[in-house]
Amino acid sequence: MNARPLLQRVIDVVAIALLVTVAIIGFGPTFDGPQYLVAGFGALALGLAIAWFGARWRWGVLPIAGAAVGAYFVFGGALALPHTTLLGVIPTLETWRQLAVGVVTSWKQLLTTVPPVAASDGHLMVPFLMVLLATVIAASLALRIRQGAWALLPAVALLAGQILLGVATPAAPVVQGILFAAVAVVWLALRHAWTNDSAAVRIDTEAADPAATRSSRTRRLVAGAAVLAIAAGAGIATAAFATPPVQRYVLRDFVIPPFDIRDYPSPLQAFRGIVRDDADTSLFTVSGLPEDARIRLATMDAYSGVVYNVADDGAGSSSAFTPVRSNMSPEAEGAETTLRVEIGEWSGVWLPDAGAVREFIFDGERGSEIRRAAHYNDATGTAVTTIGLQPGDGYTIETVIPKIPSDAALAEVPFAPLKMPKQEGIPESLADLASKAVADAETPIERARALESSLHTDGFFSHGLAGDVLSPSGHGAARISALFAGDQMIGDDEQYAVAMALMATQLGMPARVVMGWHPNENDQAGSVFTATGDNVHAWVEIAFDGVGWVPFDPTPSEDNEPNDQSTKPRADPKPQVLQPPPPAQEAADLPPSIADDREQEEDEDAGVDWLGPLLLFGGIGVGILALLAAPFIVMGLIKGTRRARRRAAARTADRISGGWDELVDSAVDLRAPVVVGATRAESAAVVGAAFTQPRVATLAERADADVYGPGDPSPEDVETFWREVDDIVGEMKGSTSWWQRVRARLSLRSLRRGGAS
Repeated sequence: MNARPLLQRVIDVVAIALLVTVAIIGFGPTFDGPQYLVAGFGALALGLAIAWFGARWRWGVLPIAGAAVGAYFVFGGALALPHTTLLGVIPTLETWRQLAVGVVTSWKQLLTTVPPVAASDGHLMVPFLMVLLATVIAASLALRIRQGAWALLPAVALLAGQILLGVATPAAPVVQGILFAAVAVVWLALRHAWTNDSAAVRIDTEAADPAATRSSRTRRLVAGAAVLAIAAGAGIATAAFATPPVQRYVLRDFVIPPFDIRDYPSPLQAFRGIVRDDADTSLFTVSGLPEDARIRLATMDAYSGVVYNVADDGAGSSSAFTPVRSNMSPEAEGAETTLRVEIGEWSGVWLPDAGAVREFIFDGERGSEIRRAAHYNDATGTAVTTIGLQPGDGYTIETVIPKIPSDAALAEVPFAPLKMPKQEGIPESLADLASKAVADAETPIERARALESSLHTDGFFSHGLAGDVLSPSGHGAARISALFAGDQMIGDDEQYAVAMALMATQLGMPARVVMGWHPNENDQAGSVFTATGDNVHAWVEIAFDGVGWVPFDPTPSEDNEPNDQSTKPRADPKPQVLQPPPPAQEAADLPPSIADDREQEEDEDAGVDWLGPLLLFGGIGVGILALLAAPFIVMGLIKGTRRARRRAAARTADRISGGWDELVDSAVDLRAPVVVGATRAESAAVVGAAFTQPRVATLAERADADVYGPGDPSPEDVETFWREVDDIVGEMKGSTSWWQRVRARLSLRSLRRGGAS
């Protein structure tokens, strides 16, 4: 370690720690708990230790880099991936695998997960790796070179990276910026004062006045403090009285999700097909389902006049799906339940679930693949996996089953003030029918029950299958109008749920349609529930303020069949049984062909959709290359700036002296044993012997003559001298191996000797 006083080195370390701490605290809104502090401050401590001992024992860049990599793999498990370690400390093979892969993949995972993210999903690798890398570089530069401003670059890069990888609405950006600027200004002022004091002593030790030196240093510190106070006050005042800043942009805003639920048809279109083809088929089983709980397949809240589907209006809607994580539905209240789902003959992208899911745990041969492709919508409780489910798949659900309030508890509760998607194509007659149905109702819950009762009590049930009363499938505007046009309402869950939701919407109620399963009255509570086409259902949910979504069942009982025989098929029931839905909905009964057609359309209309993933993965690749090249870039900037300053010195004699220093520093970086404070003749002897360069002695004599001669050398003399220096340095490097030249490029030996000036 260099000869600077211990107090100065300690202050350098403290300053770097404070600067990095500002960035660590900024990660707060991105994570759902304080675990990020353990990863961040653990990486900070490791980085400071590596930099301190590296400076003390004069390590080069490569040993320091090796120590940083070792610390990452040894301590990364306990600090960033404790859930993969033994006893929370000892790393396992899985820990090392995730650490190795996470260097590349953790960035994308963090950006494609909705904040606040869970620490148990491996996202802590991002702050751990960033803080460790920034601390090692910043502290090493602060402890080894005179120009402390270079050490600010890694700290600023860390702060910028934290902002870009964070959220658009940070906790306290003004305070964060002021703290960072305050620490940086005070530290640089102290460093500048130390440098000036040392320079004064070197120039003329006997003539230096200690009292004047102390007075000058005090004035500089007071002036710097005053400037800092004024700047901080101005910043706080601006933040307090200026107009609120707009939401800042972060990388998360530009990462295009690879999944769009609207690429898939509404499952409600296939309702009648499931009833017809899978009445006795075991689609999947659910263990641990509580009494009165319902299994949700999909939630639809947007009607187009043809189909009920998910909305397409951005975040917070039924189409806002995000990758699954372990901290979903953080505000859900109810009974915490664990469910086990075993897939039988069910296929498709929709994942059956129940309640407000906290976490999906996928297992089996395809478990990891399903999880990577799984997405969840917190607002609707709906889940999908883009690779689809197959027989034999299985998963465990950690969920919260909400308690359904009684009508008495909802007596004075208004509807929730939600902004629902715009509905189109609603039959005109429904508004009048809805108004008549709720004419005698007073409270919101009474109005909702009145709609439910008007359909449940006055309607008749029929799937329209062989032997049933005619009941066409579909739920387009024509089919819903036909439901009310005849003497009797005849339909099944598909028509009644859609009809009630549309009627409720006409009355200003926030309503949506849900498709799924729930046990029948004869199913025993607590037993394994088997989902089939016989017990598939559709129902309506209406949102009440402060309570949430309450289910309603407008479908008549299955034994409530029409009593008018004239409604049955007149001659040949087969055409009526197999009567297809309206042309726009035919594809719903043929999911495989829909998928095939969609793949063809994607191939034809791909356009520039490939550009987003290309830019993302290309950016990750460029980032990795930039990370590997960072030591070369930083050292090149530092040494290039040093060379430019020497060549641009005010006096030509100083340029000659700087040229000689450049030659000696190059030799030192190539491991020549030149001692600090040696004369030019002594240094020339060492360099000449190390690289077989007899010209170095002649150049040293010329440098002494030009520097200490009676007059200043001419600019032409300076140019000639520097050309000679570059020739000798080139020959020295040419006599070494490629590995030695790389090591010299990254070497800090010349900077530790005070050669940064």
